[in-house]
Amino acid sequence: MPPPSAAPRQTSDIILIPIVPEEVRRYERNVPVKDEYLVFEVKKGPLDCSEEQVPVKGWEPLTQPEGALIFYHPYKRVFTDADVRNSETADNIDKAVEKAYREAHNAGISLDDFDELTLELMTGDGKEWGYYFANHRRRVIFWFEDHTSYSLMSGVRGVEHKSHVRYALSTQYWAHVALFPNRRSLPEDVVVELKEMIVQAQADYITSDSSIAPFPPDKIASMLSLVDLLMNSVNKEREHSVWIAARFMIPFCSAKFVNFCGQPGARLDVDRSIYGDSDTRSKKTFLRVMNIILFGFPHAQRDAIHKIWVDGITTPTQLKNFINRFTAERNAYTTFSTVMLAVDVSFLAVPSVQTQTSATLLTYLATLCTMGSLVVSLIFTAQASNIQNVSFIVNLSSETLAFALSLPFPLLIWGMAFFAAALSIMIFSTSGVVTVAIASPLLAAIFILAMFPILAVSGIHISRLMRWIIVQVQLFRIRHAASYV
Repeated sequence: MPPPSAAPRQTSDIILIPIVPEEVRRYERNVPVKDEYLVFEVKKGPLDCSEEQVPVKGWEPLTQPEGALIFYHPYKRVFTDADVRNSETADNIDKAVEKAYREAHNAGISLDDFDELTLELMTGDGKEWGYYFANHRRRVIFWFEDHTSYSLMSGVRGVEHKSHVRYALSTQYWAHVALFPNRRSLPEDVVVELKEMIVQAQADYITSDSSIAPFPPDKIASMLSLVDLLMNSVNKEREHSVWIAARFMIPFCSAKFVNFCGQPGARLDVDRSIYGDSDTRSKKTFLRVMNIILFGFPHAQRDAIHKIWVDGITTPTQLKNFINRFTAERNAYTTFSTVMLAVDVSFLAVPSVQTQTSATLLTYLATLCTMGSLVVSLIFTAQASNIQNVSFIVNLSSETLAFALSLPFPLLIWGMAFFAAALSIMIFSTSGVVTVAIASPLLAAIFILAMFPILAVSGIHISRLMRWIIVQVQLFRIRHAASYV
């Protein structure tokens, strides 16, 4: 820890707010650049930028691998995104640094060379600063005060133990290293641990269909080849290698936190809820009725969504498989709807159909349902990028999303059903006795066979229905016999 100043300055106007690295607003600053086309005059001789790289009051300007300008004070071991080249900002951050170290000392926290401070300017007047300390020995972040943070919890419920929250603090530590990878070396044990986790994830995908790895298999393979190259940078100050390792460590540590790694209730399969099975049946009468009208497909789609969105989290592999399946189904529905629309319109053009009011009406209904299926499928095609976005799923309830995604197929089924009814009317009203006698059992058989999978999807099985009918018949006989006693 830097030695205290001989004459501490007044810092009572500086407010320090505990934050986590994810709350550093680097990607939201939008600092405007002059919108003027000026031809820069390059002076004669080799270009010398040293005057722009001169430390300002001990603050070294550095370029983060992604291109961000950051500042580091090697003596005080402080990182910041604030532009300390502004004299007022420099004065305020010096006060904030002094206050942070003094408060840590007053809290009985012993700081050493393994600790560093990060400050984030929170307000334009330079009086409020977000802060956190990072400890490189334990690879966690900490504060000089007790702190509860929703950002730290990442929406995870049921966190009770220090051994569990350690993974959240470790996740934020690696987020800090990714933000400020300069002026630090890459420890060999970090690269070895990272490689072990990537290899384990790859093996898990090979041996299991429900891996909890935070990356899909193709990315895991790419990561493994990059980690092998990182071995050439161990124990060396190479900020790009440090940044790569940190960015890879973040999701792995986060996955350990959200999956309760090391806890009695750890999630071992990606599709298993650690909070117990909840009642997923709809409590809204309207949705229950619509589920029956739509042949049970909203509930089937909802169950599929619950499998990829367990406890409010999902993995890239699950989401990718769901999107691929949905895209294939949407394309198929678009093709079927187009064909059925052409069939309906052609059927209406038949002169004999125009004389049958009921057949015409049913064909109109079939055309409208088919058009509805086609329109919904086209809308989903136009909104494909939104559906693939995780935030799109988060912002909608599972029932609403399931209802929307299930519309094309039931509408197409209703269109076919209305067309079949219209065709049946034409058969029975214009055909002879022999044709009707042959067509009737065939239509009945097709109806029964078509209803079987529809009832199965809706959770109504023929075997259960038969048992229910038998029980009702037996109860009727018992009541009937009792009435004569």
